Amino acid sequence: MSLDSIFTTAGTATAIPIWFVTAANYAEVRERLDAPARAFADAANFAPKPGRLLLLPGGSGISAVLFGLEAANDAKDPFLPGLLPQLLPDGAYRFANDPHDPRLAALACALGSYRFTRYRKSEAPQVKLDLPQRLDRADLDRVAEAVALARDLINTPANDMGPAELEAAARALAARHGAEVRVTIGDALLTANLPLIHAVGRASVRAPRLIELKWGGADHPRVTLVGKGVCFDSGGLDIKSESAMLLMKKDMGGAAIVLALAHMIMDRGLKLKLTVLIPAVENAISGAAFRPRDVYPSRKGLTVEIGNTDAEGRLVLADALALADESAPELLIDMGTLTGAARVALGPDLPAVYTEDDELAAALGRHAAAENDPLWRLPLWRPYDEMLDSRVADLNNISSGSFAGSIICALFLKRFVEAAKAWLHLDLYAWTPSAKPARPEGGECQAARALYALLAERYG
Repeated sequence: MSLDSIFTTAGTATAIPIWFVTAANYAEVRERLDAPARAFADAANFAPKPGRLLLLPGGSGISAVLFGLEAANDAKDPFLPGLLPQLLPDGAYRFANDPHDPRLAALACALGSYRFTRYRKSEAPQVKLDLPQRLDRADLDRVAEAVALARDLINTPANDMGPAELEAAARALAARHGAEVRVTIGDALLTANLPLIHAVGRASVRAPRLIELKWGGADHPRVTLVGKGVCFDSGGLDIKSESAMLLMKKDMGGAAIVLALAHMIMDRGLKLKLTVLIPAVENAISGAAFRPRDVYPSRKGLTVEIGNTDAEGRLVLADALALADESAPELLIDMGTLTGAARVALGPDLPAVYTEDDELAAALGRHAAAENDPLWRLPLWRPYDEMLDSRVADLNNISSGSFAGSIICALFLKRFVEAAKAWLHLDLYAWTPSAKPARPEGGECQAARALYALLAERYG
C-alpha cells in the first residue's frame, strides 16, 4: 500500500500549530499570534479565504500556519484540510484550534498524503500530524489504509491486475486477518454452477474465477459483500470506443472497494460473519467470446439473453448474488462500476444506491453525510421491469430502450436476490477525474467509509 501513517506522537511542544481561520474567527486568531507573526500576516495581506495558506516565521523556522476554511454554514467540502500535505514543508504539525470537523480534517490530511508510486517513484511528503488525544488514531489509520488499498488496486493497470492478481490481493488480505479463501477457476465455474461468470470471462487467456473470502464467528449475523471484478473491459464483441476503453482498468473498482471495506471490518473486529464474493474476469475478445443474442443459464435458474456484451458486469454479479442469497444473509451489499447512465445522472462523485429498505437507506444516508462519503438513492422503479423482457429467455441483460440505464441494471440484479433480509446495490465510478482535497486524480474508494460506519454502528 502507498500510504504510511501520517499521524505521529511528536508532542505539542515540538509540533507546529495550524490555525484554521474563517472570516468570522480571523480577528480572534490574529490577536492570539505573537506580534512578529501578526505583523508578517498583515504585511502578506493574508485574508482567510478557503484553501489559502500562510507560513508564519519564527525564531528558527516556522512558528505557526494559517489555513483558510469556508464559513461553517457554507462549507462545501469538509476535506479541504486534505490540501495541507501538499502545501506544507516537511515537519510535525498539530491543530491549534478546531476545524469544522477535526476527525474528518485529520482523515483528509491522511488521504491527501496518498501517492501511487508503483511505476514512478516520487518523494512522498514527510508531513506528520500530532493528533488531538480525543481522536481515535487506530480507526483513522484503519480507514486511511483501506482507502489506500482500494486506490492502489484500481490504479494498477490491467497488465499487472488481472483475475490472478486480484485473487492474490484477496489472499494477502485474508492472511493478514486470519480469513479463509476459496477460489473457483476456469471450467470449474461450470461444475460449480456459475455459468454467467464463465461466459463473460472465457474469451481471455487469463482464466475467470470466483474469489470467496470468509471471516468471523458462525454465531454472528451474516453480512455478505459482492464486488464486480472485471479487471479489464473491452466491451467484448460489442467493443467499446477508444475513449470509453481508456479507463477500463478501473472496472474492478467494486472488487477493490469491497476488499477495502472488508479490511476495515476485520481490523475493527466487528461482530459479524463476513463473506466477500468477487467474480474476477477479463471481458476480452477471441473466438471463445460470448455473443449478442446468445442465451445462457444462470445460477438462479433464470435464462439470460445477451442484448449487449458490454453489459457484462451485471452478468458476473448475478451469479455471485444468487450464490450469496442462498445463505439468506442479514445484509447483502453489492457494488460495481456498472453504468454510464449513473454518471450522466449523478456525475463522478455520487454513487447511486438502491434498496427497498427505507430504514436502511436513511441510516446509510446519515452515515454518508457524516463521513463526507456521499451517496444518492435512486428508485427500484418496478414499472420499468418489463424493459428487461426477452422473447426467447427469462430476461435480457439490457433494456429494450435507451432510458433509465442504472435503474434497469439494478432491476436486473434484483431478480437474483430473494432470501436476503436486506439488500443494497451501489452503482459507482471508483475514480476521481480531477484532483480534489484528499482525493488525488485516479482510483477512489467510494462508499466504503459510509458503509463501514453503518456496519460499525450495527455490529460494533
